[in-house]
Amino acid sequence: MPAEITETLASLCISWPAAEWQRCEAAHRARVAEQAEGFVRRRASGEKHPVWDFLFTYYSFSPGKLMTWCPAMEESQHSVQRDADPSFETTTWEWPALSERIRREAAWIAQLCGNIVGRPPRFACHGLHEWAMVYKQSAEQVRHGGYELRMSPDELATFVESQNICCTHYDAFRFYTPEARPMNTFNPRFETRLDMEQGGCLHANMDLYKWAYKLWPWIGSDLVADAFEVALFGRAMDMRASPYDLEALGFPPIRIEAEEGRAEYRSCQQELAAKAEPVRRKLQTAAAWLAACK
Repeated sequence: MPAEITETLASLCISWPAAEWQRCEAAHRARVAEQAEGFVRRRASGEKHPVWDFLFTYYSFSPGKLMTWCPAMEESQHSVQRDADPSFETTTWEWPALSERIRREAAWIAQLCGNIVGRPPRFACHGLHEWAMVYKQSAEQVRHGGYELRMSPDELATFVESQNICCTHYDAFRFYTPEARPMNTFNPRFETRLDMEQGGCLHANMDLYKWAYKLWPWIGSDLVADAFEVALFGRAMDMRASPYDLEALGFPPIRIEAEEGRAEYRSCQQELAAKAEPVRRKLQTAAAWLAACK
């Protein structure tokens, strides 16, 4: 892929064949535009979606940035061809300066990815975090109040109390109700993420998207789209296993309150982990490269 790079202390600028750029841009938009544009339409009309909005509200990457394609800085450096035919029409892209803060964040992300890859995944939580988030709540307190729960509050509480709740993810655990927090086997904290996160965790796998977009545009848009697709799969699975009845929206429940449902959840969890692992390894490599940039 021919490209010409101009480097300064403040930024890195690349000239890319326009036809190739447009091809890559169209392929990228085909992967992400349905969700990104759908969220923009809902936001403009005041609509909410209990499953997909999360990808743009909890995660803070804007739809516009998600739909923007650019190459990875490392890839572009490897593909430089300074004597490219000047008659070719080109597209120019400039990466912003790579600050020391971004390099430190990249080093932390590389370490997190490496730690998760290096420890065995756990497939025993059965998605109970969503149930712990509504445990002992009134109907007015429930987050998605416009949707019925699949059990009465008393039935839900009895079920939660009968289970082994073993969430290892800080950002899921911190949304537990106060009554549910002491029931969790672990006490994940922000400071223990490097030690506790593991590759079977739905939220650790969805969070690949967050760690990827924190390093955008330097890692390029293809890796961000890879991570977004993992998050998309994980979010649907998460809400199907939740206590909310979302079948009318096209999300048939994974009934973790029954043994066959727990078996289905474990199967989905293993499928998600398999999708996430190669993305995590790519992100680890990309983040380590950024951390080492001078």
